[in-house]
Amino acid sequence: MTTSFCDLSGYSGIVLGLANEQSIAAAVVNRLHALGAKLQVSCLNDKALPYARAVTDPLDVPLLTCDMRIDSDVDRFVQHAVNRFGKLDFVIHSIAWAPAKDLQGRVIDSSREGFSEAIALSCHSFAELAKLTAPHMTHGGSMITMTYHGASEVVPSYGIMGPVKSALESTVRYMAAELGPQNIRVHAVSPGPILTRAASGIGGFNDLLEMAKDRSPLGRLVTIDEVANLTAFLCAPESGGMTGQTIYVDGGFNFMA
Repeated sequence: MTTSFCDLSGYSGIVLGLANEQSIAAAVVNRLHALGAKLQVSCLNDKALPYARAVTDPLDVPLLTCDMRIDSDVDRFVQHAVNRFGKLDFVIHSIAWAPAKDLQGRVIDSSREGFSEAIALSCHSFAELAKLTAPHMTHGGSMITMTYHGASEVVPSYGIMGPVKSALESTVRYMAAELGPQNIRVHAVSPGPILTRAASGIGGFNDLLEMAKDRSPLGRLVTIDEVANLTAFLCAPESGGMTGQTIYVDGGFNFMA
């Protein structure tokens, strides 16, 4: 009997950061479910529940609220998944946030508090999540977060999220080195610009979309489904020899001068 490429039957994991049907996390949830994985998903709060349920309810996937700023929320969410599945094979972190005032201004004008909040929620939360989930990945697995090209190059209007995503990509490498002995692989997926709720807070985002389309070798924007396909591959055994990388799915935009 042969199995399909990236068959995730028997795999179980968590996806954090679902906002609505247009979010990257939504495409990831749909793809992982289609490949046979068992999932538990989070959204931020009760206000977000109706929008997130539009994704999870048709799949009969459990959805819980989880605010990464509240330790008890994260503990509860992880423990609920462990109790349900007995183990974890993958963790998908699709969370990023910065105060609007700090995000839309210059980096040198950002407040200490705003910068700290952005780092804590968009970067350090991935490390916190790893600490909680790694003990339950007894047979190894994958941890994946989402980044952006603004981590390595200056992108107009990306503001403090550039330094924050740079810190996240560095954190991925250190986590990969630390968790490698447990056969836990860690990656950052770097999509090209996609119009999501999170991206809508970036000033001049429509200009970024046009620039990416014009300069990428493929001559188009990528889709959330293409991001989900890469994420699913990184959860599957076919990617077993890879770890610690920032992997672009941006139509080739990242290497163009």
